[in-house]
Amino acid sequence: MAFVLRSPNFNEQDSLPKEQVHHAMGAGGQNVSPELTWSGAPAGTKSFALTMYDPDAPTGSGWWHWVVYDIPASATGLPKGAGAAGGAQLPQGARQGRTDFGSKEYGGAAPPPGHGPHRYIFTLYALNTEKLDVPEDASAAYVGFMIHFAKIGEAKLSARYER
Repeated sequence: MAFVLRSPNFNEQDSLPKEQVHHAMGAGGQNVSPELTWSGAPAGTKSFALTMYDPDAPTGSGWWHWVVYDIPASATGLPKGAGAAGGAQLPQGARQGRTDFGSKEYGGAAPPPGHGPHRYIFTLYALNTEKLDVPEDASAAYVGFMIHFAKIGEAKLSARYER
């Protein structure tokens, strides 16, 4: 069985709905994280991590929009809105990392006007550890570094957005 990540809010390569667009930087969205579901995790999965990344952001290093880790291996998805500050709707034990917005919550799409379409890549990682050993204030890049060494599988779902 293939390791697959899906959302009922959008399909692969669709435009992100306004609900998943940030309300800051003039983007005018609602900044609600999408519902995500997954199946087919590889044998030996002890936890999951999820990232949302924009490789097209004009920064020289992209933009981290969402980082969630220590998601229990028993989880098969995240409900819509799970990325709210405080993580009350996340599975027990899951933690949100600091994004490039500077907060520990979902940060929706907010590309600069006229910059063209940006890609938003949701990547779910199956990990060989129950917990990532990262400091509470770790950057998304640091969390990503630790994910890399614990990864035993990954599933991706991409969307686009422009304004």
